[in-house]
Amino acid sequence: MSAGSRPIGSADPLIRELFEKSCGLRYGLCETDFCCILEQVAAKYVPGAAREAKQRFWQELKLEELALARACAQGCEPAWQAFLIRYREKLYDIARGITKEDSQGRDLADSIYGDLYGTTQKDGRRVSRLNFYMGRGSLEGWLRTVMAQEFINRYRKQKRLVSLEEQTEEGVQFSSPDPDPPHLPDGRLGAAVDEALDRLPADDRLVLAAYYLDRRTLTEIGKLVGVHESTISRRLEKLLKGLRKQVMAGLVARGMNRGQAEEALEADVRYLHIDVSRKLQESRRAAFQEDKGVE
Repeated sequence: MSAGSRPIGSADPLIRELFEKSCGLRYGLCETDFCCILEQVAAKYVPGAAREAKQRFWQELKLEELALARACAQGCEPAWQAFLIRYREKLYDIARGITKEDSQGRDLADSIYGDLYGTTQKDGRRVSRLNFYMGRGSLEGWLRTVMAQEFINRYRKQKRLVSLEEQTEEGVQFSSPDPDPPHLPDGRLGAAVDEALDRLPADDRLVLAAYYLDRRTLTEIGKLVGVHESTISRRLEKLLKGLRKQVMAGLVARGMNRGQAEEALEADVRYLHIDVSRKLQESRRAAFQEDKGVE
């Protein structure tokens, strides 16, 4: 095992300093548990990093919120009580902001408590969504994303329950299926798209999925994530520019020159949209299956 991947023991002075800063002891965590949590987060976001790089990364985390979330996931009652005091009303406020209705908001907020607390078990271990909070952003922001995704899942489920006959009676016109494509796009394009989307944080994928899959307006998405629609507009523009740049780099890394990469993006733009939609569906499904045990 290399020095960069070797777990740092709980006696490490920096780990002790970070643990004290996190107030983990107050929430029922021990220093060794906290060290394992830090290593897990580093393995996800800076895999193979040298010790110094990991240390810099850890110092940028929301340590206190990370310790609180993970202690709750372990079932530590002091942590859960602290969580409820700090976030219960915030969760209701977020849910009401999403649903625009008090009773629906409370129902939405209450529906995720079991998943957060970890009322089910798998292989003898508690299954809690809070195990998937990594401390890179605020816990409140992460909870907002989880709540918005739960609302979208409910919305999509309700839409699927509307029968074909009901839609026909209401005069809904159904489009004919797309004709078979005249040719298959270069497989490298799909691989580059997959790679670029995999690098996106969960909240960015949520915004893309809400816009491209659920056909939500900028105003609706803004309400879901708690920002103004103009912010969503700028965010989408920035995301799409960044994705195009990453896809271009991915194609070049797979043997295309820049001209060929540009041509692939232009010639296969229809299939690029299909690839993006497919990948967003897959990543959303996989993430929230994992979370239920679904960033």
